[in-house]
Amino acid sequence: MTIDAERRVALVTGASSGIGKSTAVKLAARGWQVIGVGRDPERSAAAEAEIAAAAPAGGFCMVRADFTLMAEVKRVADEVGGRTGYIDVLVNNAGGVRDRQYITAEGTEATFAANHLAPFLLTRELMPLLKASAASRPSGTTRVIAVSSTAHRMIDALDFDDLQSLGGFQPAFAYGRAKLANILFTRELARRAEPEGIVAQVMHPGLVASNFASHGDEGMRTYMASAAAVSPDEPAETLAWLATEPAGGHPGGRYFYQQAEETPSAAAQDDAAARRLWAESETLLAKLGF
Repeated sequence: MTIDAERRVALVTGASSGIGKSTAVKLAARGWQVIGVGRDPERSAAAEAEIAAAAPAGGFCMVRADFTLMAEVKRVADEVGGRTGYIDVLVNNAGGVRDRQYITAEGTEATFAANHLAPFLLTRELMPLLKASAASRPSGTTRVIAVSSTAHRMIDALDFDDLQSLGGFQPAFAYGRAKLANILFTRELARRAEPEGIVAQVMHPGLVASNFASHGDEGMRTYMASAAAVSPDEPAETLAWLATEPAGGHPGGRYFYQQAEETPSAAAQDDAAARRLWAESETLLAKLGF
């Protein structure tokens, strides 16, 4: 894909299937240029062929990466920076739940790494491209959107002595902690980025019929198979709405569901915890060499 400076550019993670793929389709149909990120090579290739064929003027391409590894996140950011000088909207959608504790080759816990640390690092590394957009676009139209979950309500507070659940791991609660981290990160990002003209929002998708739980434990897979779930198109419509419509603009730091603002848990509104999470995330990334 050759970037046309006259057209908007969005980056959507987890775009090889589910909510991310549907969001990429909807943005491309609106005439946006979309860069997708996907993990699985076969699904990524299939999604790229399908979306690129339907996108106006070849407005879609895919980058492959495993977001449990920060080296791969950094590579994606560098590759995107080589393709475009600006990003108008970043949709941090990639994530998921695991069946047990996995420690990555970098020494991080995989659920925390993919769901929180990866979008934190990607957003940080793409900030120059977001600032370039904000400098030349109407106020409030450069946006970072996170996909959280109602699972954040299971968690009363983050344990800053064990952010990655290394001391005691239960898959659903580890996922809930990461989804709480998504909201807290968004609140602090909104505070920090607003002077730069960048808006940060967060949403939850509801129960979605996708491959979300394919790596989860038996209980999670059984629950997802039996529950009434919506098509990925429904939350993707909210993501496209947040990306493109005035309602997704200032003020930032808000939490949405089905194109309407909601109130997250009390723990998700703790600004002191949001600031500390930011600092702890930076410290962890520095120890990893990023």
